[in-house]
Amino acid sequence: MTAATAPVGATRARSAGAAAGWLRRNAWTIGLIGFLAALLVFTKLIQPSYGHTGIQGLAISVLPLALATVAQAVVVIGGGIDLSIGSMMALTSVIAAALMKGQSEEFGVAVVIGVILLGLLLGFVNGTLVVLTRVPDIVVTLAMSFVWAGCALLVLKTPGGGSATWLKELVTGSLFNEWIPKAAIVLVVVVAVVWIPVRRSRLGLSIFAIGSNRLAAFRSGVSVGRTRVGAYMLCGLFAAFGGLSLTASTGIGTPVPGPYTLMSVAAVVLGGVALAGGRGGVFGPLVAVVILQLIRTDMTFLNVNTNLAVVVQGIILIGVVMIGSLVQIRRARA
Repeated sequence: MTAATAPVGATRARSAGAAAGWLRRNAWTIGLIGFLAALLVFTKLIQPSYGHTGIQGLAISVLPLALATVAQAVVVIGGGIDLSIGSMMALTSVIAAALMKGQSEEFGVAVVIGVILLGLLLGFVNGTLVVLTRVPDIVVTLAMSFVWAGCALLVLKTPGGGSATWLKELVTGSLFNEWIPKAAIVLVVVVAVVWIPVRRSRLGLSIFAIGSNRLAAFRSGVSVGRTRVGAYMLCGLFAAFGGLSLTASTGIGTPVPGPYTLMSVAAVVLGGVALAGGRGGVFGPLVAVVILQLIRTDMTFLNVNTNLAVVVQGIILIGVVMIGSLVQIRRARA
């Protein structure tokens, strides 16, 4: 081998090693994408008329749960959990709907900005209580879920209110191509604008650090308390976006929290985020959300009781947790 070809061979070897490492790290997400592709093919087989209209409807139905899942993923990566996401979504949704009813389109912009700030405030309250009281996250957020749900009922006792026209048009229909739903674009933009910069910032690195090993992160100079509060504020922010998406897709506000909290936990686990924290991302859980929703859609096409979808989702969740536990055991023995 000549001196000229040696660096080329070394570069190729490094590239191959980097590619193999990337595949190992993202094997679970790649598997989810493959399963989703197979599920879409199956959907087309059982419902030949399933096309761009079905994709648009799927995107609209997925949007609130997807945003709730991103909110949950941020907290879980930091080693916590938030059981008040559904209630925060309900509260932000009814406030937006109540304020926008009968008002101008311009006023709707101010309402959206105010609701986003409210989401940050709700997350700040949750995170501050968790840090100051030192009570487990699951207990604090469960209690706060009742508080936020009660506040939502004080705003609207029954579904009602309204939505700005531009907000509804933001998530309905398609853009550029009938196969590109606006709801999917909104989801990608929100996650990209908020999460990607945070993921690469000091806060994002600190969230992963405290999720991996809180004591080690503290000894490395990470402000554990502030980081946990920051994670919950991001959770509240995405929950507010989720509440706004509910108002946008339905045109009203609903004070009763939906199944978004528990479904977000299921999607986070299915998406490859470790419940112990410190490992995972948001892309895998987003793919998992689409899979869970598409399973329900397929059961409707097959005239199967949709309540069985909950059973199927539970079985999938148990299977994923068991597989994850086996992988952890093998890694520990290795």
